[in-house]
Amino acid sequence: MKRAPKDVIAGARTVSRRALVVGGVQLGIVGALGWRMQSLQVEQADQFRLLAEENRINIRLLPPSRGLIFDRNGIPIAANEQNYRVVMVREDAGDVGEVLAKLTEIVEIDPRDLARAMEEMRRRSPFVPVTIADRLSWEDVAQINLNTPALPGIQAEVGLSRVYPWGADLAHVVGYVGPVSDYDLSRIDDPDPLLQIPKFQIGKTGAENRLERTLRGTAGTRRIEVNAAGRIMRELDRQEGDPGKDVQLTLDSRLQSYVQARLDNESAGAVVIDLENGDLRAIASAPAFDPNLFVRGISVADWTALNEDKYRPLAAKAVQGTYPPGSTFKMVTVLAAMEAGVVTPDETVYCPGYTDVFNIRFHCWKRGGHGNINLHESLKQSCDCYYYEIAQRVGIDKMAEMARKLGLGVRHDLPLSAVAEGLAPDKEWKARVRGEEWRIGDTVNASIGQGYVLSSPLQLAVMTARLATGRVVTPRLIRLIDGVEQPSGLGESLGLNENTLRRIRASMEDVCNHRRGTAYGSRIIDEAHKMAGKTGTSQVRRITPEERAAGVTRNEDLPWERRDHALFVGYAPYDNPRYAVSVVVEHGGGGSAAAAPIARDILLQAQYGGPPPLEAYPAAARDRIAEQQRRIEARVPQGATGRSRV
Repeated sequence: MKRAPKDVIAGARTVSRRALVVGGVQLGIVGALGWRMQSLQVEQADQFRLLAEENRINIRLLPPSRGLIFDRNGIPIAANEQNYRVVMVREDAGDVGEVLAKLTEIVEIDPRDLARAMEEMRRRSPFVPVTIADRLSWEDVAQINLNTPALPGIQAEVGLSRVYPWGADLAHVVGYVGPVSDYDLSRIDDPDPLLQIPKFQIGKTGAENRLERTLRGTAGTRRIEVNAAGRIMRELDRQEGDPGKDVQLTLDSRLQSYVQARLDNESAGAVVIDLENGDLRAIASAPAFDPNLFVRGISVADWTALNEDKYRPLAAKAVQGTYPPGSTFKMVTVLAAMEAGVVTPDETVYCPGYTDVFNIRFHCWKRGGHGNINLHESLKQSCDCYYYEIAQRVGIDKMAEMARKLGLGVRHDLPLSAVAEGLAPDKEWKARVRGEEWRIGDTVNASIGQGYVLSSPLQLAVMTARLATGRVVTPRLIRLIDGVEQPSGLGESLGLNENTLRRIRASMEDVCNHRRGTAYGSRIIDEAHKMAGKTGTSQVRRITPEERAAGVTRNEDLPWERRDHALFVGYAPYDNPRYAVSVVVEHGGGGSAAAAPIARDILLQAQYGGPPPLEAYPAAARDRIAEQQRRIEARVPQGATGRSRV
């Protein structure tokens, strides 16, 4: 059936309207696309050119060279050495496994290093370079560079690695660096982007740790152009960062090495202080460890061996260890009593070999007693009963106050790890910490450096320095930072009675040089270098009645870890003091036998600036000393011989 003309005309109009609408939409789309293309090609061309450039330009951080550490004579004790390494940028490598497989065909790489690098890459941004291996030879680097086309994302670099020329001799003071760990990042409030670089090294212990900001420096930058495969085409520019600042310590590396050698075969700590300025000339702890083991990351076997050693080689005993000071504390007790006016220098106290305090008997080390004894003889012969008596008169609070004045029971601010505060206890301390009342027996024990009293070898050396000079000697470890001198450690007068100090010094001189002195066997016979000092023995535990019944009657009969500690403090020359020393030998027994000979040898070495003549020793000891000197000289690191300059 034919449609009416009117219907045909109406249909045509409808089609025309649809065509117009569709055409209009198409024209609009074409117009919009044209406008967008115009915008992209012309109006935003600069922006997209920049984005394209950024896609082919990488900016990488340049680690700064770490500041060096020197001893007082300018001898490097923490240095940097060139180190060839190979790194990978995961984003540029493509198939990481395939590239690493090719790399191991070219150079030999420890499988453990590969596993560590793979783990590191999984945790890090794909744009961050990860060290695959370091300490490569120049031949290895040449082979890597020769095969660059087959190793996308791989680069051979030269960097700097920390090295410690003196090995174990300065390990506890200088410390060591190691790779930044997740643990480090979790506890360090430091936004420095350098810390995000895998294997970047920071100070972990000792001066390396405490002076980290000074030694680290600031990063530089390197802009490089890479192709589509991520291979470096050229370096566009480089801005070097600022190297870390150099630090000069007050230590004398030769004296330090000698002290460390002299402590061999002992578990001990020793400190030497220069009385002219408070400079720490030596801070030795034995046994020690090689800090070079930690620079790349210590092996599990080495770490286990160090941790399980009962002599604790990782412990910086000279500054971290705290021990009852024993009879070396008697100078504190007598000074407190003299300053309080409760005893005079010539007053005598009767020593029958014990003192009864209420229902408790406190024994003197000399069972038969010393008889009537005054200040001078009490120090020379180390009578205990004299101190039991005067301590009851003066009281613990004044004793604690004097101890702190002399440098005990206070933390000395040094750039070292975990410097111990020790303990100079008083009534307030016991009530606050133990919730107990102070008892008179506590005072009696404290009078001879037992009970709650604790001190480190560093604190004992400071005490001795202050007694020898009558001034506030503050230990100083940093001599120069970036060439700038640090403040001297020699301060004002202690404000103590000079006559009392002279009496105490004279007693300490007799301890070492009078036949009845407890350190007479360790005397120096060279008049110009004579020493004064005080022996000490701190009890670790009493021998029980059961042990006595079993035949254990002497300290030497006990297992090593239950024996008494041996201590000695001293200074020299006696008539013009220059050096103070403290020595603590863990579980060494008596101070006169174990610690005093070591201190004597150290003071002679310090005064002579090297090995002293045998004539400085008693004739009977010279053959033994000569053999000891030969053994120590053979042990000193190569290039470290000779005498100290300053």
